[in-house]
Amino acid sequence: MASSISFFSFSSNHSHSSLFPPHAHLVQTPFFSPKMASIQSVPTKPFDGQRPGTSGLRKRVKVFQQEHYTQNFIQATLDAIPTGAKGATLVVGGDGRYFSKDAVQMIIRIAAGNQVSKLIIGQNTILSTPAASNLIRIRKATGGILLTASHNPGGPDNDFGIKYNMSNGGPAPEAVTEKIYEITQKLTSYKEVQLAPVDLSTIGTQHVGDLEVEIVDSVADYVVLLKNIFDFDLIRSFLSKNPEFTVLFDGMHGVTGPYGQQIFIKELGLPQKSVMNCIPLPDFGGGHPDPNLTYAHELVERVEKENISFGAASDGDGDRNMIIGKGAFVTPSDSVAIIAAQADAIPYFRRTGVKGLARSMPTSTALDRVALKKGYEHFEVPTGWKFFGNLMDAGRLSICGEESFGTGSDHIREKDGVWAVVAWLNIIAHANEKKKAGISDILLAHYNEYGRNFFSRYDYEEVDSEGASKMVDRLRALVSSGRADLIGKDLGHGFVVKDGDDFEYTDPIDRSVSKKQGVRVIFTDGSRLIIRLSGTGSQGATVRLYVEKYESNPAKYEDKTQDALRPLIQVALELSQLTEFTGRKEPTVIT
Repeated sequence: MASSISFFSFSSNHSHSSLFPPHAHLVQTPFFSPKMASIQSVPTKPFDGQRPGTSGLRKRVKVFQQEHYTQNFIQATLDAIPTGAKGATLVVGGDGRYFSKDAVQMIIRIAAGNQVSKLIIGQNTILSTPAASNLIRIRKATGGILLTASHNPGGPDNDFGIKYNMSNGGPAPEAVTEKIYEITQKLTSYKEVQLAPVDLSTIGTQHVGDLEVEIVDSVADYVVLLKNIFDFDLIRSFLSKNPEFTVLFDGMHGVTGPYGQQIFIKELGLPQKSVMNCIPLPDFGGGHPDPNLTYAHELVERVEKENISFGAASDGDGDRNMIIGKGAFVTPSDSVAIIAAQADAIPYFRRTGVKGLARSMPTSTALDRVALKKGYEHFEVPTGWKFFGNLMDAGRLSICGEESFGTGSDHIREKDGVWAVVAWLNIIAHANEKKKAGISDILLAHYNEYGRNFFSRYDYEEVDSEGASKMVDRLRALVSSGRADLIGKDLGHGFVVKDGDDFEYTDPIDRSVSKKQGVRVIFTDGSRLIIRLSGTGSQGATVRLYVEKYESNPAKYEDKTQDALRPLIQVALELSQLTEFTGRKEPTVIT
């Protein structure tokens, strides 16, 4: 079988500005290959360890750079598409991290080899995870291949990742990721067409044999989406009338920089000084693009030093967020609860209503209290955004969140960092129609109505996997075979065990069962401690320890989180024997 290769570059008809400086106007010019290019079958062999986690396959860049390694995984992904790769339309893009451009060229060659019909690629490979989810949905694509390791560091010595999203715009379910893994274990060849590198910088359409490659503005469609959700006029008016209310958005040199530039500067009229680190870099400027108090320290320091009213950050691929202000930090658990409680401030939810609320199991129960008071159906699901997608597709979920700085709604099927930031601005602008209110005022008003769930997470990154596994195995035994002895036991400081288990979830939509999702110990006063191993790192194990204490005494609402939780943290460390099993005396990150 043979086919000719031709490249057609079109000038853009878009009136909006492109992601990067515009190129000279291009007329339609065909270039024909002098030879016919045929599909080649390239011999290969399986690689161990290509099982996708909750967010795709993440490894060090040097692992992906091994001969055939990336091609194998792309081929397995295409083979696992439920409707097949032939004739498919796929969205492709990512956070712009090191190795992205090489990987996209591989995807183009292998897509051509597998008779994919069309690729829709973000300009210069840049496409935030939320924007990709939106593009998949509005273009009615078969799915998408996202090149990201999310909040993990980038660069030649750090991480890369590949994940597949389904036609609903959400992450592939376990049935598909397991099929990908099974295929990687027996793959003996992959199919590709040898091509010259495709121009990824010019917006327009090119034809590579029978494969259509469309390079799109990375930002435009996403901005349209947000303007249909939020009251941009109200936010713009509030910011204009209250210049003392200052905003600082940190793109962390990840994918959201251009989105922040378009939304906060061009759409909302803020001065240029309202954004920082907004140029995407392959190594994220040498930083760790994780929006928390530890890794977004530059933002945190500037907010305090410059008395910034509203600070926000997003991560490498744009699906996480952090909200802070002078003297105020909004925990992700509180953030989703407040957005749910204030949903009527947002035009989208006034139109659609709130169908239900959901949180990941480790996330604090603050959201549950909103659901109970407002009469919303609510769900507790395992960690992983795909679990929310089923509920959304069934029309039973509107707003959801994870304690890992992920917040979102049913407007797409991924968590959405910039969405959460604009949601908070919308809520603040709405509140200020009645009286002046900043972040601290909104937090305190929420606590006065619902009580406060003090919450913190301790991350112990890249610990010895064997020691971490032994620790979790011991805890699982405590809450299973030893459960009867555990219940009713006083672990100190007045914390009496009410129950314990290894969280298991039966999906109410497809009835799939997810087991061993995290060890929970629940106390009689509603406090909880949870320990689980994370699958988002590229090497070693990450132990996550979560502690939560509910407080209904208004006199204690403004207590410092770590002070309020200190006795419970001591109980958690003693019960888990974390130091003994891992050798770690201090966490890598506290959030």
